[in-house]
Amino acid sequence: MDSTKSTNSQNRPLELWGGLECTVNRVRDDYFHQLDRNGHATRPADIERFASLGIRAIRYPVIWERTAPDGIERADWRWPDERLNALRDAGVTPIAGLIHHGSGPRHTSLVDPSFAEQLADYAGAVAARYPWLEYYTPVNEPCTTARFAGLYGVWYPHGRDDRSFIQALLNQCRAVVLSMRAIRAVNPNAKLVQTDDLGKTYSTPELAHVAEFYNERRWLAWDLLCGMVGPEHPLWTYLTNTGIDQAEFLWFRENPCPPDIIGVNYYVTSERWLDHRPDRYPPHHRGTADGMPCADIEASRALATPSAGIAPLLSEIWERYRIPLAITEAHIDANREDQLRWLLEIWEAAKEVRSNGVDLRAVTVWSLLGSFDWNSLVTQNRGYYEPGPFDVRAPEPRPTALARMMRELSSGTPLSHPVLRGQGWWRRPGRFLCPPVATPAAVTSITADGHTLVGTGSRPILITGASGTLGRAFAHICRKRNLAYRLLSRKDMDITDADSVERALALHRPWAVINTAGYVRVDEAEHEVERCMRENAIGPAILAAACARHGVHLTTFSSDLVFDGRRDAPYLESSAPSPLNVYGRSKMEAEQRTLDKHPGALVVRTSAFFGPWDKHNFVTLALQALERGEPFRAASDLTVSPTYVPDLVHACLDLAIDFEAGIWHLANAGGVTWAELARKAAEAAGIDASRLDARPAAACGFTAERPAYAAMSSERGILLPALDNALARYLELRKQDDPEMEELIKSMETRQPLAGEHRQQEETPLEAFQVQSS
Repeated sequence: MDSTKSTNSQNRPLELWGGLECTVNRVRDDYFHQLDRNGHATRPADIERFASLGIRAIRYPVIWERTAPDGIERADWRWPDERLNALRDAGVTPIAGLIHHGSGPRHTSLVDPSFAEQLADYAGAVAARYPWLEYYTPVNEPCTTARFAGLYGVWYPHGRDDRSFIQALLNQCRAVVLSMRAIRAVNPNAKLVQTDDLGKTYSTPELAHVAEFYNERRWLAWDLLCGMVGPEHPLWTYLTNTGIDQAEFLWFRENPCPPDIIGVNYYVTSERWLDHRPDRYPPHHRGTADGMPCADIEASRALATPSAGIAPLLSEIWERYRIPLAITEAHIDANREDQLRWLLEIWEAAKEVRSNGVDLRAVTVWSLLGSFDWNSLVTQNRGYYEPGPFDVRAPEPRPTALARMMRELSSGTPLSHPVLRGQGWWRRPGRFLCPPVATPAAVTSITADGHTLVGTGSRPILITGASGTLGRAFAHICRKRNLAYRLLSRKDMDITDADSVERALALHRPWAVINTAGYVRVDEAEHEVERCMRENAIGPAILAAACARHGVHLTTFSSDLVFDGRRDAPYLESSAPSPLNVYGRSKMEAEQRTLDKHPGALVVRTSAFFGPWDKHNFVTLALQALERGEPFRAASDLTVSPTYVPDLVHACLDLAIDFEAGIWHLANAGGVTWAELARKAAEAAGIDASRLDARPAAACGFTAERPAYAAMSSERGILLPALDNALARYLELRKQDDPEMEELIKSMETRQPLAGEHRQQEETPLEAFQVQSS
């Protein structure tokens, strides 16, 4: 990590840094600790994982609220002692963060007159204990934190007025000045890396004055630290009208503490659009600004031509301060391919502005272990998780495709992932949440694709099972996610024919294959053993061998019917298969043969599909019958783990992009009997379930024996939401038309199989259990 002041950034390579989400925010009397949620608090081995990414520096927590909540004299230094020394040994430079969206221990707050002095005392103690630490961020995002804690009332102390906002901002900035003074008393060479969100607001002419105000307000923290706030400042009247003594602002002129590096945090939400016509927008984007009804929405969701992204903003902040820059948070809450595309766009923007003379030192990937509940601004423990380079839903953090991309960036290796050839959602036509707005001239916009790899040599995903619900669901979601794909019928590729498989792979040159084809009739399988084995076991093995030869990732599907149901707890990936019927045996053999031929393949065990895009799944049939007042029969003694098809498809695509391998259980958390599933869905839909006919499996007329208990969980990572959550989303879409899916189905129905051939059917374990209304 280069600490020189030279502005010739071309003399140094662009560095890759990492960041660890470490927010300790307070909501009334409750504290939310990201380090506890992501597990890093008790997992020292993460340091080695971080270093393996090739990062030069890491934004790392030495958080006041965690280390010294009861005063410096009672501080517990054991945790930072271990972690900071481990980082130094690993060759990764720590950028020590002392407070991160927090308000300090319980005895203080952002509007406490002694807040700054207290944090400075802590900062001095940190420097005294670790005199070798060179880089500090005493307060993360002071302007953003002040808005959420002092203006919007989201975080403690829950202020909702301009005075609280400005007082919180002043106290944090004063804390930065005093903290750096205390730190430099120990280490005169200590550097300040001052972070904040760098956004920009655009608007209709009617709200131009509000946008102008917001665009001046975003600079306030940096302006104060640089001693730039006085009577000539554009916001001086606003600041002094809060009733705060002018001396508190002018103090910064006498005590400037300009950052050594300005840290720019940039998100897809950082650029905003204000519109005086709120009725054009979804209700949750409507509000008021300066007393006027308006809509406030991400610019990417409204402007017909997308903005150019972060590059013009970096040039703007460079021209304002002429202080070295670093992008200190680059993250997006999105599907995996768009996380990769976002990072690439940020990286290329950084290189672009460097070539134009901007002294930009690094790009920081945020957050290495993901983050929890930022969709609620960390005000509730909902368990909403956004993965990062590592996914902590596994027993040990699992590297995602982002980790591989980071290693390539840090080593200068050409980027290899095929999904980078597509546009991110923020540049695609489907991004709008309102009628598109003509992009104002004030917006630096582009018609290009956002980064240079778009459209270059895009290789597709091959999806087998064109006639089945799961295959079509994969095609539908690939289309929505802008993943190149080809949906194949048996005519296009017969997986039981090695020559057919070779021809298809040579023709399409895929990077991945998703096999949803197979024999699905559980009862008929007892009498069609040879066909069931050929289509379920031999076919996937042939496909696996071919994919292995061509270096193609394979995802294929198995079933809960590989188990005998004698457990009294959910089955895990390591549970020994012991099928009760021919179908289950065919899936067990498929698992073994597939992984023998292609150890890099992903075998997904799942069960009991339901979803919004087909009319024949169990939940849809149950609700239709009960809605008509007809009886509906369902087994009362067979326990399964239902799976919402969109959740399954999204998780499988993410895992395929991560090149995951082996067996993985994917189902919505929660085991229920078929009868309980029907009743739960009916109750959620407000449908009378009194005609539900719950009866033992023995009375359902099955030929093949089923396991009495086939609930599944995962020891590799529970990736799908709970069943109740899935049912709620299913019901929202149940009666909505989806023109894209209808178009897809129609296009496949016009394709004719070869004479005498039947199409391979999608692997749909649900059909094995399905019982019709009577």
